Amino acid sequence: MEIMNKKKHLILITMISFLLISCAGGKENLNPTEKEQSNIYKYSVKNIDGNDVKLSDYKGKVLLIVNVASKCGFTYQYEGLQKIYEKYKDQGFEVLAFPCNDFNGQEPGTNEEIKNFCSLNYDVTFPLFDKITLEGESKSTLFEMLTNNPRTGDSSILWNFEKFVVDKDGYVIDRFRSMTKPESESITELIEKLLK
Repeated sequence: MEIMNKKKHLILITMISFLLISCAGGKENLNPTEKEQSNIYKYSVKNIDGNDVKLSDYKGKVLLIVNVASKCGFTYQYEGLQKIYEKYKDQGFEVLAFPCNDFNGQEPGTNEEIKNFCSLNYDVTFPLFDKITLEGESKSTLFEMLTNNPRTGDSSILWNFEKFVVDKDGYVIDRFRSMTKPESESITELIEKLLK
């Protein structure tokens, strides 16, 4: 009797796991409207020098989009961001960093100060963008989509250095919270897979 219950339990767990995997799927399981809702190419942003940048200019590249801050406990992750940028940039990879002062005022500087800080302290060579807001009515429209789409769900950014991986066609593929380091296996394996 006990063996039979264990067997039924195992079958039930297997069926639930299969169902969850099937439902999670990739962007290929989204209908065309849902796919469009998770595409970044319709957005334009300003770079750290105040120039307009169409995200469609990054077509064909795998992206890691990150909200950053200079006075945060996670600021050391700039080093990891630069490391993976250097490792994969020649294969079609970009890091797009968006400074934000929303979380405990940890990015108080001007764009020029942020740019100098990143260059002097972490030798950052990947693109930096204009300081954004991630809360309230002024929330960045790009990050509104990144935090609310069929692929990664609907969940606010909790702190600095949250990361979003975007594929070569501009679709958001995955999201990683602040604790996940840029050079972690979970992120680099996904980048390598998408670069193929």
